[in-house]
Amino acid sequence: MISLFGRKRTGPDSVSNTMAIKQQRYETLVYAVHGDLFRYAFWLCHDRQVAEDLVQETFLRAWKSLDSLKDDKAAKAWLITILRRENARRFERKQFNLVDLDTVPVPDQQSLGLEQAMENEWLRRHMSELAEEYREPLLLQVLGGFSGEEIAEILDLNKNTVMTRLFRARNKLKDALDKDTQTRGQHNG
Repeated sequence: MISLFGRKRTGPDSVSNTMAIKQQRYETLVYAVHGDLFRYAFWLCHDRQVAEDLVQETFLRAWKSLDSLKDDKAAKAWLITILRRENARRFERKQFNLVDLDTVPVPDQQSLGLEQAMENEWLRRHMSELAEEYREPLLLQVLGGFSGEEIAEILDLNKNTVMTRLFRARNKLKDALDKDTQTRGQHNG
């Protein structure tokens, strides 16, 4: 339909069709990455409620700017970037009480065996002790499943820098494991 000024007008059917397509694209996106986003948000804040709020805000911002997402294959990285920015915004808005990470329960530990739960707790504790520059790329790789290139894009870093940080993070965890193994060996032998 053409208006008096030569512009193409969109009728009500066209608008509702466009909205339906956007809604379907959004729902597919939410369904595909919700779990990954929640896990990453929980690792960032160590609080289930805050993580849920972060994910909800992330999806709200994603809905508002969904048209700017040109490549659906980049959706997960795009959403992680939004989530990281949303997490940073919460620190701009207010101050939070600090929590000792050793006292925060991991939600699904009850369903795991005791040995697996202990290993998860050890890993979580040692990962939280890593400097943020090492911890964040490692979390994105382990929890998010991102490649070095994707992590570099998300963190706005050079790929070689990311790969070096991942290497160092793994080595620091390996050193901590070796140290704990030696300490246990001294007490048992």
